[in-house]
Amino acid sequence: MEKQILNILNELMEGQKKINDRLDSLTEQVKEHTYILKALDSQVEENTQILKSLEHKADVNKAAKDHMSHDLAEIKGDLKGIRKDLMQVELITASNWSDIVKLKAVK
Repeated sequence: MEKQILNILNELMEGQKKINDRLDSLTEQVKEHTYILKALDSQVEENTQILKSLEHKADVNKAAKDHMSHDLAEIKGDLKGIRKDLMQVELITASNWSDIVKLKAVK
């Protein structure tokens, strides 16, 4: 009977040793995964900073584009005014030439 108890105890001890070995292996795997997760977290933080920087640059570019669009609309309006004024000058110049021709004809 003692021999049987010793055999059972030996089997239990072997089982416990296997469990401990497996736990040690799992502990190492958890450490490796923890290291990988920390590296990924660092990368995510870096990517977040890059994204925020790009969003800021996009906002700055949009503001510049809006400002240029406003300036362009103002220039377009000024150009239409200049064209209208130039047409008036052409009409008056044509009228003046007509008057000059009439005056020359009267001489």
